[in-house]
Amino acid sequence: MAIQAILFDAYGTLFDVYSMGVLAERLFPGRGSALADLWRDKQIEYTRLRTLSNTYKPFWEVTQDALIFSCRKLGLDLTLDAQNQLMGQYAKLSAFPECLDVLTRLRERGMKLAILSNGNPDMLEAAVHAAGMDDLLNAVLSVHLVKKFKTAPEAYQLGPDTFGLAARDMLFVSSNAWDICGAAWFGYPTFWVNRANAPMEELGVTPKGSGTSLNDVLNFVGAG
Repeated sequence: MAIQAILFDAYGTLFDVYSMGVLAERLFPGRGSALADLWRDKQIEYTRLRTLSNTYKPFWEVTQDALIFSCRKLGLDLTLDAQNQLMGQYAKLSAFPECLDVLTRLRERGMKLAILSNGNPDMLEAAVHAAGMDDLLNAVLSVHLVKKFKTAPEAYQLGPDTFGLAARDMLFVSSNAWDICGAAWFGYPTFWVNRANAPMEELGVTPKGSGTSLNDVLNFVGAG
């Protein structure tokens, strides 16, 4: 592979969404893990349903709808203050510890770097700025441009359109196995950051590479 650019998913790949569970546990003792898991599942389910039905809503609103549903499903009293705290956490998610070093070393190798995310532009801008990544990325691509969430082909097409490269010449990196499948079907070589040591989805897709952190991407592209 002659990789000329790398596209990163944002949430769970560059930015640590697992901190949501810590906050949820503080707000709902004993139920935080269940809430965080259901919230994430429902969030992604809603993106798929809206894309399939052509009823797009920005990711921030989808995320809030998923939170409200999840609390109702679990019988949790979601006050306005708790809702604001949980949603506000998305605006200040920390990058994973290795993230800045990995991005810096890839840039030093002349690699073009971008985020390609379901997040709407305001969410991504806040997270990128808070993490100090502004000068490390060539582009921050949001599916808001096409009003379709991943795994719609239109979402993945943002990469080739931005860099003027074929999908086969760009590496797509994600911690989400479903995202890896969507990107591979589109035509990207993929790298799965399998932080949770989870099994791969049974969808006939094998990522070109995998590891447990972003550091493993360096070795994969020969920048380690």
